[in-house]
Amino acid sequence: MFVRVGCEFRHTAGAPTPSVWQVRPRRDGPHRLVDERWEVSPACDLAGYLDLFGNRCDRLTLPVGSSVVRYDAVAEVAGTVDDADPDAPQLAVEDLPDETLVHLLPSRLCFPELLAAEAWALFGSGPVGWRRVQAVCDWVHDNVRYDDADSTPATTALDVWERRAGVCRDFAQLAITFCRSLNIPARYVFGYLPDVGVPPPDYPMDFCAWFEAHLGGRWWTFDPRNNQRRAGRVVIGRGRDAVDVAMLTTYGAPVLDRMTVWADEVGSPTLSDADAGAGDRRAG
Repeated sequence: MFVRVGCEFRHTAGAPTPSVWQVRPRRDGPHRLVDERWEVSPACDLAGYLDLFGNRCDRLTLPVGSSVVRYDAVAEVAGTVDDADPDAPQLAVEDLPDETLVHLLPSRLCFPELLAAEAWALFGSGPVGWRRVQAVCDWVHDNVRYDDADSTPATTALDVWERRAGVCRDFAQLAITFCRSLNIPARYVFGYLPDVGVPPPDYPMDFCAWFEAHLGGRWWTFDPRNNQRRAGRVVIGRGRDAVDVAMLTTYGAPVLDRMTVWADEVGSPTLSDADAGAGDRRAG
């Protein structure tokens, strides 16, 4: 299955503004990137690098005045929903791979030490392994209200616990915090999620956040916002929390005039042949 993914940002800047972008999918799957294209107006230099987590980042300087930055790509994805194994076990901390240990630690937006008592009270006497992580997702899905007016880039998992509201980023970070409190490595994931096999929501398409938990020797996808196995995920970045995978970081104060995001199933692996309307179906 092929999905067309991408985004367009329109800014107005009062001064040249350096910026770092994380909107390009990672190269290590579960998707396979088959075609991609940048369009930047006015034209400017664009330089890419990999960050500490292996995410693809791009640097450019927004010019004075109006600018348009558009990224467009086609990725091949499995036509099946996210893998699942209800019997996947939780490993003892002493048996965890070294590289997973960082995902047990507190991070800028996730404080497992502050919610440890609450996590153990809610989930400590229940199932373990996969079923414990799913219980976390069930609780967050059922107890946190989706509300984009009650969230900012600085909203922490503790804020979400207290307010019981937020966006997909906040759902994921509260679940991550609970998992880390329970000694389950959990990392934040950010990407594109098309509406494959599900009714389209009644709000504009946007970037999506979920998380991965380490169980039985591998990472598994969990999505407390939607709380269902989905098809078509295209991963942009992974990190400790949303700070590590900000879609755009600017070193200045440009005004965001408009942002559009798309993620749609298409029939062709090339942008030139993909559905010309895929990028304009729903605008934010």
